[in-house]
Amino acid sequence: MSTVPTTGPASLAPEAATPPDAGASGARGLGKRSAKGGSGGLFVAPFMIFFGLFLLVPLGYGLWMSFTDASLTGHGDGSFAGLGNYAEALTDSEVWKSLGNTAVFTVLSSVPLVVLALAMALLVHANLPGQWLWRFAFFAPYVLPVAVVWQVWSMMFQPDLGLVNNFLNAIGLDSIGWLVDEKWAMYAVVLVTVWWTAGFNFLLYLAALQAVPDHLYEAAALDGAGAWRRLWSITLPQLTRTTGLIAVLQILASLKVFDQIYLLTRGGPNGSTRPILEYIYDTGFTGYRLGYASAISYVFFAILVILSLAQFKLFSRKEA
Repeated sequence: MSTVPTTGPASLAPEAATPPDAGASGARGLGKRSAKGGSGGLFVAPFMIFFGLFLLVPLGYGLWMSFTDASLTGHGDGSFAGLGNYAEALTDSEVWKSLGNTAVFTVLSSVPLVVLALAMALLVHANLPGQWLWRFAFFAPYVLPVAVVWQVWSMMFQPDLGLVNNFLNAIGLDSIGWLVDEKWAMYAVVLVTVWWTAGFNFLLYLAALQAVPDHLYEAAALDGAGAWRRLWSITLPQLTRTTGLIAVLQILASLKVFDQIYLLTRGGPNGSTRPILEYIYDTGFTGYRLGYASAISYVFFAILVILSLAQFKLFSRKEA
């Protein structure tokens, strides 16, 4: 009499397909994953609260204020003014003059801050003796507070006792009223800005140079390429993305200039160096017209957005 085996594949298949605790363990795993995913909101919540309180709420309140005649003194009733503030801003000659000063400063400062930073990075990357000293000398000014920079350079720009004019006199040139002459005040501010902030761009370029593969230079050397050919054919093309990033960051930073100009020249002489942010400050906190100052701020914000989008399109097209 034959017996049917009970240990064959057919008898094991149902048990393998449906383990006893498969449903329970799957539910527990799903619950753990859901709990882990839900806990992420708790970590994000503090940031979102501060982001809303200190950025979104002020942005919304400032936008509403730009449509009113609010005053810092409280004498105004803050009544709704519609687009009156924006219409006044677009026809205000001081707005356009300060925007022009901002544009001039941006052009004069952005170009040397990119070119000089690249030159400093190439110099350090060339393995010259005393690299730590070069790195320290190039980057140290960037960590100085603006008040220290102002104190140092205001003494150096003194008409009679300043180091800069003493140097000019030593080589047979006349003294210059760097901070009091309309012809030279903007150049003085640009010089201070380049000395102060070039270290940040230098650091970005140096990091990018250290990331260039060595085998590219080795292959070029085997082909007989000299130092200049390696620079133009390998180094600069490899730095294209870094140069685009630095250019965008530098232009945006220059457009938002305020600190060094306010401390060095107070926007003078005769408003020749006053940027748009200082005019907004003067309008809101010296002229007490908060509503009008808010409107100018949002006009400037719109300009920044347009320029940022244009730069993004330009560099995206070049990279493509």
